Amino acid sequence: MDRIGKSLVLFTAASMNDIVPSFFVYGEPDRPLEIGFLHVETVMARANLHSGQVRAHKHDRMMQVTFWTSGNGSYFIEDQRLDFLAPAVSFVPSGVIHSFNVDPLVSDAVVVSIADSLLPSIAGQTTLPLDRPVMVTGQGAEAFWERLRRTMQLILEEYAEGRGQADTILSPLVAAMLTQIRRLASDAPTLAQSPQRLLAGDLRRLIDRHFRENWPVARYVSSLGTTPHLLAKAGHMAFGRGVKDMIAERRLLEAKRLLLFTIRSLEDIAYEVGLKDAAYFSRFFRARTGMTPSEWRRQNIAGEKSRDDGL
Repeated sequence: MDRIGKSLVLFTAASMNDIVPSFFVYGEPDRPLEIGFLHVETVMARANLHSGQVRAHKHDRMMQVTFWTSGNGSYFIEDQRLDFLAPAVSFVPSGVIHSFNVDPLVSDAVVVSIADSLLPSIAGQTTLPLDRPVMVTGQGAEAFWERLRRTMQLILEEYAEGRGQADTILSPLVAAMLTQIRRLASDAPTLAQSPQRLLAGDLRRLIDRHFRENWPVARYVSSLGTTPHLLAKAGHMAFGRGVKDMIAERRLLEAKRLLLFTIRSLEDIAYEVGLKDAAYFSRFFRARTGMTPSEWRRQNIAGEKSRDDGL
């Protein structure tokens, strides 16, 4: 692909490959993410792990923006390749396989990793679709590229002074970053995604709307007009989890939000997330976090207060 001029590629999903690792950040084992999790660093901060040759991998619980500030190389998302010359920027939703090869002596980028738990709040603040990958590269639109560069630098600086949470400063900056990517991509054609990626995205949106209602898996299958096998395969391909685990994880996320940001009782929270009573809710929560809802609330509220106090 010609490196000169502006290009946009929206990538189709490849078949699920069980040997492709899922990482927390590159080289670190996958793990659950707390509400509001953000991670920001430069690509070359991990040069000792990859020397500019990052192998195919994915992130099952977070989306990722990579803004190439210098250098050149080849970026791969699923089965597509884009040869780029900085500036270039990619947005990769969770579950999408990606890799790159660059010259480590001249190339670097800022990488912003954003927990999926931030999707509901960020989606309303940006015009960028958050369920499909995108990459933009080129030398045009200098004013837009400069604006994005300044925003990325602010995000990097604010993160360095904070503690990895999407606070009142970082969240708007992340939303602005995503909207600036959308503006850079506005004149380029949109390519179709694979049926599996589309189905996985539809499933996640349906779970967001109905997880409180205790829909059985069969109802999700029926509503999406698919089969149990295809739906399970799409969930594992995109997010590394089956339908039941996706529902449980969404319920757990909502419970954590209510525990952290409200003073509602355990009985109220159990009802709100679709569980029958506080005792069942406590067993559900402890099985997935290793602590009771009350213990988790005390620990995390104390952590929030420490951050607010600058400790």
